[in-house]
Amino acid sequence: MDRTLSLPLFWRVCLINGAVFLVGTLVLLLAPVTVSARPLWSEVLLVSAGLLVIFEVNGLLLRSVLRPLDRLVRAMTAIDLRRPVGRLDEAGSGAARPLVGGFNAMVDRLEAERRTSTARALQAQEDERRRIAQELHDEVGQSLTAVLLSLKHAQVAAPPAIAGDLEQARETTRRSLEEVRRISQRLRPGVLDDLGLLNSLSSLASDLVERSGVTVRRGYLPGLPPLTPEVELVVYRVAQEALTNVVRHADARTVELGVSRRGPVLELRVADDGRGPAAGSLTRGAGVQGMEERARMVGGRLHVGSLEGGGTEVRLEVPVDGPPDPVGTGAR
Repeated sequence: MDRTLSLPLFWRVCLINGAVFLVGTLVLLLAPVTVSARPLWSEVLLVSAGLLVIFEVNGLLLRSVLRPLDRLVRAMTAIDLRRPVGRLDEAGSGAARPLVGGFNAMVDRLEAERRTSTARALQAQEDERRRIAQELHDEVGQSLTAVLLSLKHAQVAAPPAIAGDLEQARETTRRSLEEVRRISQRLRPGVLDDLGLLNSLSSLASDLVERSGVTVRRGYLPGLPPLTPEVELVVYRVAQEALTNVVRHADARTVELGVSRRGPVLELRVADDGRGPAAGSLTRGAGVQGMEERARMVGGRLHVGSLEGGGTEVRLEVPVDGPPDPVGTGAR
């Protein structure tokens, strides 16, 4: 059997056809029937029935060999590496087992290469964000601070007629400095290194309330384990993107931001009461695809869908190990 499975597909088909016709020939030779010089209708019907049986048996045997190839063609047509790709069953592939095994191995390599390239691209993105944030803090931030001090000294020595204008310029410069610091913090979540994940999420929520006036309901359940820096960064970035989408597209009044643990799975949930997408029209833009890529980096899954009462829900599920955090915060 193993030797037969090792044969090329062409020779397997030839062997099946040869075996079927050999059996048919032996049946004609050994069966107690004859054909007259001028065939009778009964003899024609008997021979026709024999040929029909041969074709049926041959078709059934070839179908068992070629059916896995049809499944393989359908799988190759529907393959999309942006989604988890199911593997074909090698044990039930019969004579096409080498082809199915090669397909599964190819998909494994492609997914591994995609994960590697995605991780490198996202790491390069994080490095670039860190560089820009550092330049904003060191260059632009210090320059604006120097402008503030210069305006303060100028205001002290200025005549009352222009003191008001200088005060207004100081206030504009102060707001600009605060905005630069806020942008720098969004680009590089340094609070993750200092205070941990949950405090960083709270900072995101407070920033959302300050910028948009949306009410944020936070729910951090106890039992969160210590997380790796990679998982913390993925959870933070997904929450950041989801909250940004709420401000840009949802026109919501309330947002629920929750983190919990269900067995070996850490779950982040962001849900709003805004105008969710119409039924069947949920599109996966660059933001959603970016969140999905980040989720796959840590072996997680992202779910984006509409809520029954209106609004959108984003759920990130990440596998975690280790016992629950004794203080239930997951912060360092």
